[in-house]
Amino acid sequence: MDGFDRLPLRSPKRRRINGSHTPSRYSSPDELAASSDHETSAYNCRTSSNNPRWTSAEHQRRSYKASKPEDSPDELDHTSHSFYREDGKRNLRPPASRYVTPDPPAASDISALTPVQEPASPATPLPPALKEARYFPFKQRMVLKGHQRGVSAVRFSPTGDMIASCSADATLRIWSTSTGKLLQTLTGHLAGISTLAWSPDSRTLASGSDDKSIRLWDTLTGKAYPLQLLGHHNYIYSIAFSPKGNMLVSGSYDEAVFLWDVRTARVMRSLPAHSDPVGGVDFVRDGTLIVSCAGDGLIRIWDTATGQCLRTLVHEDNAPVSSVRFSPNGKFVLAWTLDSCVRLWNYVEGRCVKTYQGHQNNRFSVGGAFGVYGDEEGDVGLGEKKAFAVSGSETGEILWWDVQSKQVMQREKAHEGCVLGVDTWGRDGLLVSCGFDKTVRIWERETEPDLELDGVEDEVFGETKTETETEMEMEEVKHVEVVEGNGLRE
Repeated sequence: MDGFDRLPLRSPKRRRINGSHTPSRYSSPDELAASSDHETSAYNCRTSSNNPRWTSAEHQRRSYKASKPEDSPDELDHTSHSFYREDGKRNLRPPASRYVTPDPPAASDISALTPVQEPASPATPLPPALKEARYFPFKQRMVLKGHQRGVSAVRFSPTGDMIASCSADATLRIWSTSTGKLLQTLTGHLAGISTLAWSPDSRTLASGSDDKSIRLWDTLTGKAYPLQLLGHHNYIYSIAFSPKGNMLVSGSYDEAVFLWDVRTARVMRSLPAHSDPVGGVDFVRDGTLIVSCAGDGLIRIWDTATGQCLRTLVHEDNAPVSSVRFSPNGKFVLAWTLDSCVRLWNYVEGRCVKTYQGHQNNRFSVGGAFGVYGDEEGDVGLGEKKAFAVSGSETGEILWWDVQSKQVMQREKAHEGCVLGVDTWGRDGLLVSCGFDKTVRIWERETEPDLELDGVEDEVFGETKTETETEMEMEEVKHVEVVEGNGLRE
């Protein structure tokens, strides 16, 4: 059970947008209560020798007791009733023979009354108790340089061995997660790139640009596929692949949400989504739902098959929503708003269940991700697992919150200027961030808090390099001033 299941939420079988609840069919009228006056008189009537109907099935006693509530995550918490009947044909008074005192046993038989001492069976070992989840802080491991302008988005590949970044310099770069080496530089867009997405098999990378196009790239060769996804009339701010990789959803400054067929590069469906630029889109884990958000303060849940809007979420403050993501279990939506808040929504019930604060976000589209901590290596299966939410900040910091308690578990100064993108991968304790300072930074969870990592181990040559040496190796161009422009959303 991961940390998200600790939140109050409906059982998966009750997960529906417009669900209804049918009350229990069981009832207990007062006249049938076990201790009521009616029950007492009925008992006297049944036990009377003058009443020939005392064995009638119509006068069988019925009682009930409420069982202990089930340990269920269902917030409805129904009390289950167990009804039982006693045999109405059985005499309520024991036969007289049961009251006859038996003859005392002979002296020779006294030993038979002594209870036999059976050998004690070995105690059944109890299952080990879950260890309380322990949070190990993240520490910066590598700084990757090469982009000539601010980096607007960064993502781990689904396999976790590559990192992709896009920038206002109109390029994408693919890095090795383990060594930090630059694997590919993808060029072809005519303007800054604001968003990217990996296909589920890590073979294809999609990018959305201010040149109003979406391009698909072969990550092995670094070449672009011939067909471009054209149809938006303005900057493209957000894209996401479906879990099967056959569809792509995009959100644009033109206020539209498009659902694309990746194979044919054609628009399958255009969703009349919002009245302001669309800042974020995402697929749920099974691909049946799409979420979108915009500057109009609305978060909309869409049915992928029909294009119908199933739910509209709006907070009373109605702050512009710049980014949005489904939780890994698909039951919640995490939304970033331009009032320095990150809100967790139960979209089935249409209510905000958690609000995370502490960062600054009033101007730019800042993103973040979910992660899990606890159940560290060596304690697999014995440790409690909890969820955290992580986000960038316009102050150059990264903040980690516990999803359940909303407590800020870690705050780190990460970049010079706004942190635009943050992503996590798996249970290896890896995190990547990017920002205005043109850098991509890889973070790793410390397994031992007191252990100081003096360098980064090069897996190819077995050498240990300091952070300064790694920066020099990755640097390909001279530093230039960060200029807010294409690819950086404001």
